[in-house]
Amino acid sequence: MDASSELQAGIGYQFQNPALLQQALTHPSLANQVRARIEDNQRLEFLGDAVLQFILTAALYEKFSTLDEGALTKARAQLANTKSLAALARKIDLGRHLHISRGEEGTGGRAKAGALADGFEALIGAIFLDGGLDAAREFVLRQFKDDFGEFESAPTLVNPKGELQELLQAKSPDPVHYRTESVSGPDHAREFEVSVSHRGAELGRGRGKSKKEAESNAAQAALDSIRQPKPDGDNSPT
Repeated sequence: MDASSELQAGIGYQFQNPALLQQALTHPSLANQVRARIEDNQRLEFLGDAVLQFILTAALYEKFSTLDEGALTKARAQLANTKSLAALARKIDLGRHLHISRGEEGTGGRAKAGALADGFEALIGAIFLDGGLDAAREFVLRQFKDDFGEFESAPTLVNPKGELQELLQAKSPDPVHYRTESVSGPDHAREFEVSVSHRGAELGRGRGKSKKEAESNAAQAALDSIRQPKPDGDNSPT
């Protein structure tokens, strides 16, 4: 099995036009090195970025009906940043398949987060052109599934503590307080229960294997409670 076939098998997509895959894997440094004109992956990366943004936007919009525009925007930004895209690229061993210049090779170009993220977006663009939006959507959601699940829970996508603080302090400068209510279990399997309160009122509780995780879950519980429509239509934070 050649390298191209190996990559296609790994990502679960077979290109009808292999030239698109080769372009997606061609780093700009190689195009600058060779005398013959070859197309690098920058145009495909531009296209793939737009396709990725649309797919993630639609997925987040469909799954989280209670999140407002600001929260959805932050969730999408956390999903589609250089660090997260580079991590996804590493999982499919994309760096090993990139076509790069000797100079870039010598400086560890195959492992650079920017090159990996750009290559990943270029791959999305290539799949979109080769197989259409459905093929691109299937690839994107499959790649994100391991890290972010089926987009079932907002805590993995957003920063609940930051969201809660921003929401509450827009109404009052009083700080948000987190309190450890209990710690249970043996040393190697601790479980923390944390409450979160604002202006003396408890807003939610959460459990977790660490204090940080419990605080995050408590903040998410508070957000869910605040955003739950009230019978009288009053959805104010406090």
